[in-house]
Amino acid sequence: MRRDNPGQGYDALAVENNERARARNMLELLTEAGVDIRQGVDAALLERERTLSRRLNARAQLLTRSDNSPEQAAALKEEISALENEYQQTQVEIRRTSPRYAALTQPQPLRLGEIQRQLDEETVVLEYSLGDERSFLWAITHNSLTSHELPGREQIEQAAQRALGLLTARGRLLKAETAAQRRARLAEAGAQLPEAVRRLSQTLLSPVAAELGNKRLAIVADGALQYLPFAALPAPQTKGASQRPPRPLIADHEIVNLPSASTLAVQRREQAGRQTAPKTLAVIADPVFSASDDRMKSLALGSPQADSAPVGVEATRIIEHLAENSTAGAAPKLVIPRLPFTRREADQIVAIASSSSGSSGSSGSSGAEILKAVDFKANRQVAFDPELSQYRYVHFATHGLIDSERPGLSALALSLVDEQGRPQDGFLRAYEIYNLNLPADLVVLSACQTGLGKDVKGEGLVGLTRGFMYAGAARVVVSLWNVNDKATSELMAKFYQKMLKEGQRPAAALRSAQVEMWRSSQWQSPYFWAAFTLQGEWR
Repeated sequence: MRRDNPGQGYDALAVENNERARARNMLELLTEAGVDIRQGVDAALLERERTLSRRLNARAQLLTRSDNSPEQAAALKEEISALENEYQQTQVEIRRTSPRYAALTQPQPLRLGEIQRQLDEETVVLEYSLGDERSFLWAITHNSLTSHELPGREQIEQAAQRALGLLTARGRLLKAETAAQRRARLAEAGAQLPEAVRRLSQTLLSPVAAELGNKRLAIVADGALQYLPFAALPAPQTKGASQRPPRPLIADHEIVNLPSASTLAVQRREQAGRQTAPKTLAVIADPVFSASDDRMKSLALGSPQADSAPVGVEATRIIEHLAENSTAGAAPKLVIPRLPFTRREADQIVAIASSSSGSSGSSGSSGAEILKAVDFKANRQVAFDPELSQYRYVHFATHGLIDSERPGLSALALSLVDEQGRPQDGFLRAYEIYNLNLPADLVVLSACQTGLGKDVKGEGLVGLTRGFMYAGAARVVVSLWNVNDKATSELMAKFYQKMLKEGQRPAAALRSAQVEMWRSSQWQSPYFWAAFTLQGEWR
């Protein structure tokens, strides 16, 4: 219709229609987030919700065992699905009977003018919609809109998946692969990567190259583009401009990601006038996953736990299910490898925050401006402690477990044993995060693939990110692939240095840290720095 009737406003109608089709449930959740909808609800209904949550956790825990037969695993999945349905129905009933929920005004997606009023002169929204025959890109600024046709979904997604595969080749360990074979595979991936990302940038960004300048880019992605680190794409060349060596997009642009432009407006409205949390930083890191952990031996011998991490290796898997065959007939157990550099990451961040605020970190104590919960104290109890809501920055450095089939069961892995070596529930699951009260300026999920989830039509990615946004976080930093724990430790130290000591906004600080990593010879590969993205508010 736009082609047949140019200048009749069909571009604006297309954008508004796309906004209506995106993140609809999340708009309602963000509106609900600032209200205690359980106040005034029947106590028996709330107890049913808690009971179902405990049962769901217990069954999910059983599903992680590697000794389940196919029949047992199938039965557990069926039971979990039934429990999830009952849990969701209970939540619907809570909302139906909640006086506070009844008083809420349901949000409406924004019209073009309302989207533009959310933008300053230095920001451009790039909103994508992938279709079978053709896709679309809209570039929206505070006073303009341009519309561009792109190739169909299959072509774009194949190119994005190829580029992502080459970007993350370092993070994959192949069975029976020798050291020489690995070197050859990585060399081939490195040689193919520049052309793959150049072609992808040409498709996704060249239509708007002249509009980008050095502006902040707010990306509203779709389909496989939600898994793509735009920061690592080479900046598109404008027609007629002198050619220069390729630079990643992050070198010239601050980049943030949004589920939709409308979610940003709802976030801003709900958080307007909110008081800044009184304390500075909470770091939850380096949990104890096994009774065979060296820290258990230190306790048994009565010696202090080491405060510095041993030299580590790449952590390239989120969670591995391994059979422990040392004892005949013993049931296989879930084995989660320790991430050695998460301790160094925690120490560095706490040191930066301490020198910035004059407060010393307190291991497990919530009385200080800085909370450092490591080892056994990095557990579910500290995550659910109401004191956590008192901190402006909340940082998790651990493993992430993403369940793309059942996104509510995606989790952060916290301590799975206590000081006596007894097993305990250590998974902070996505559906539980919704019940946290966490009005933080920033939540950082320094773990593998925490930005992923299930791609739900009309909603986008459903996973950990929206759980923390519902809990009150203004912005969330998450990862798109299995990150290298040593490189992540370096990136996070730079990030907090820029943010806490140099006073940069979180989005600007992440960009500065990533550019610094890119410029170093050791960490230049985007695999080491491009995984982390900021979701939400850039101001």
